[in-house]
Amino acid sequence: MTDQSEVTAPTGDAASEAGPTEWHSGIGAPVGVGPWLDERGAPLPDDPRYDPELLAEGDRRNVVDAYRYWTREAIVADLDTRRHRLHVAIENWGHDANIGTVVRTANAFLAGGVHIVGRRRWNRRGAMVTDRYQHLYHHDDVAGLIAWAREHGLTVVAVDNTPGSVRLEETELPENCLLLFGQEGPGVTDEASSAAALTVSIAQFGSTRSINAGVAAGIVMHAWISRHADLGEAW
Repeated sequence: MTDQSEVTAPTGDAASEAGPTEWHSGIGAPVGVGPWLDERGAPLPDDPRYDPELLAEGDRRNVVDAYRYWTREAIVADLDTRRHRLHVAIENWGHDANIGTVVRTANAFLAGGVHIVGRRRWNRRGAMVTDRYQHLYHHDDVAGLIAWAREHGLTVVAVDNTPGSVRLEETELPENCLLLFGQEGPGVTDEASSAAALTVSIAQFGSTRSINAGVAAGIVMHAWISRHADLGEAW
């Protein structure tokens, strides 16, 4: 049976949960801001969106300045009011190391969700903690993903440079869209390609046969953003 449950992130923003971007590398100034009183010199805010611990100790998380000192739950709630009708899926049959990069990019472009097809476990390091703010879904197989997409009115677009694909640069991506990527090496499986409404490829001009899956995901997501997003809402 296909598991389509949403994966919820752990709650809380305690320093003990620090992720790979919440540190000082020793090069340049520390990431983020220090304690509220040191930074603002003003009374502590009583807005419930703010985290008392972050106000007292500072906020070194990988978040934009507009969300400094906010709780994780408040950030997710605010993002949920603005998420795009763009979803991204990646097949994970062999623990693809690119999944973290896809999640991080999907977060940057405020995708509605990221779907992992196949193995549930994946290396989160490449996500740079952005998975805490992104809705993640798991599907045991391609059939489950396609059923979910149809139920939610999303057109499935596979991304691969296979025969029969159309050029991304000459194609209008649908607004209600689920972009489907294969894992590094074999690309999109035949089952996924057959189930997709269309397959797009990225124009290449060099000697390599393919583009890294994480990079390809960024290129196609940005193509969707360029056409359908309100750029006036970008940070």
